[in-house]
Amino acid sequence: MQQLEFVVPQEACDQRLDSYLAAQEETGLSRSALQQLVKDGKVLCNGKPTTKNARLRPGQILTLEIPDPQPVEAVAQNIPLDIVYEDADLLVVNKPKGMVVHPAPGNPDGTLVNALLYHCRGSLSGIGGELRPGIVHRIDKDTSGLLVVAKNDAAHQGLAAQMAVHSIERAYHAVAYGGFRQDEGFVEAPIGRHKTDRKKMAIVPDGRYAYTAYRVVDRYQGFTHLECRLRTGRTHQIRVHMASIGHPLAGDPVYGPKAVITRLQGQCLHAKVLGFTHPITGETMRFEVPLPPWFTEFLHSLGRNTNDD
Repeated sequence: MQQLEFVVPQEACDQRLDSYLAAQEETGLSRSALQQLVKDGKVLCNGKPTTKNARLRPGQILTLEIPDPQPVEAVAQNIPLDIVYEDADLLVVNKPKGMVVHPAPGNPDGTLVNALLYHCRGSLSGIGGELRPGIVHRIDKDTSGLLVVAKNDAAHQGLAAQMAVHSIERAYHAVAYGGFRQDEGFVEAPIGRHKTDRKKMAIVPDGRYAYTAYRVVDRYQGFTHLECRLRTGRTHQIRVHMASIGHPLAGDPVYGPKAVITRLQGQCLHAKVLGFTHPITGETMRFEVPLPPWFTEFLHSLGRNTNDD
């Protein structure tokens, strides 16, 4: 169990207790998680139980008891996989939209890892740990597309080394709000954890270097179909970079407009191309999958923009 203590500063006067605590980097907790701690009596104000919407006063002492995380065990589950390529050392999977990559609190099963454990019968690298066996890189739950999975530690180390020097080819297709005057461009801006919302990433001066190149594939009324290529692989990189230049992805509930396109059930983003050097044989490998039906159906619902700009 971890115990934290905060003295409410003058500038936090009249803030809601849950909002203030969620903004404190030390907690590492979302607002909803903190509200549950308050409900469980794990948050005290001047030594007494409080409420999530209590208004703060300067000088109050807030004490939190954060329970140790409950262990999550990854179990094998017979879940169908779209396997694009497989050999003795690795496999390439076309992950569907809505599938989480690895188990975590709130998503204990039904993940890509659960499916891999069943399919590979224990033949996965152990470098990623018990909950992430074979996972060299990940994509968001609501992003579909290509992932490479290591079956042994040698393959994992070789692929991770390519990730570290950004030599792996990764091309994503996305639909973003608005029109682009130029057919090609890039965003080069550091990405780090959002200062007040710990669930989000943001452009921050002390963040990690990130570079996203993009080109226009097609233009639609109010939207643009893009291909985005990653030189780096930061969390939510394409989503954050495109939102930072005023072109958030369609359907993105985190970085897009409040009037989110709910029928997309998440951001319109697909990992279409994946290329790398086979970590054992040295062979050049490149894979490309079609856009999924949910993506193409959304494009077909949009009116094509015939204007050049």
